Amino acid sequence: MTSIAGLLAEGPTWSFEFFPPKTPEGEQNLLEVIDQLSELQPSFVSVTYGALGTTRDLTRDLVVRVNSEHRFPAMPHLTCVGHTRAELVELLEGYREAGIENVLALAGDPPADGSDPGGDFTYATQLVELVREVGDLTVAVAAFPEIHPRSPDRATDRRLLAEKLAAADFGMTQFFFDADHYRVMLHELADLDCTTPVVPGVMPFISVAGARRMSAMNNTEIPSWLQERMDAVDGDAEATRKLGVEVASELIAQLLDIGVPGVHIYAMNRATSIEEIYANLGLTSAP
Repeated sequence: MTSIAGLLAEGPTWSFEFFPPKTPEGEQNLLEVIDQLSELQPSFVSVTYGALGTTRDLTRDLVVRVNSEHRFPAMPHLTCVGHTRAELVELLEGYREAGIENVLALAGDPPADGSDPGGDFTYATQLVELVREVGDLTVAVAAFPEIHPRSPDRATDRRLLAEKLAAADFGMTQFFFDADHYRVMLHELADLDCTTPVVPGVMPFISVAGARRMSAMNNTEIPSWLQERMDAVDGDAEATRKLGVEVASELIAQLLDIGVPGVHIYAMNRATSIEEIYANLGLTSAP
């Protein structure tokens, strides 16, 4: 078993994020993509978890399979909103028995219609505490460089983020398009004596509409210069993908200059964009 916290202590990590496919064909395609990207020797990969646990079994099965078939660890995302304590304990114990050593603990979004999701938990910090109780797992938490969409103000957001990071082993950010947002977040956390490493997340988008929709949901600013370039390629799938690669490559180069603890790239369940990003950065595999 491999702790991602231990990997971060050894030097900058390079990692990829996938989402559970909905069809057998999609699953086979994703497994082939992961095999292809394994040639880049990632430090680890992660697999997302659908709202209110809608991909619970898919996420679990994919994580367990990838973790057993590859030399790098696979980390499941796990949300607590809408879940009972017993459900989460069962899932965490199952991960431990399957040799999974790392988990990303998330609160999760409440139902879009405002209804009560049920369950025993509301906040990610509660899930972190439960993970610690269940077993010796490395725990990551999420960070929003531009503050969480539901935060009342910046000061409160940073205080709660610092407390959450203090309880975890490392953090991973939501995607962003301006390195200054990440840099400022680090300074604000340092002012709160928070030294937990936070790995930036980078999304090489493949859809203009999708990027704008996710940005609006996550309080992510799309700079005016990028909005204009998106307008120019909207409707052209390959031009959009190439713009996503270009923007991600430039952002990662800026982040490396800052001295980040790692780089986490949203693969969008494809290999080409990440391979091109590596080529743009002059990498043949993770350093």
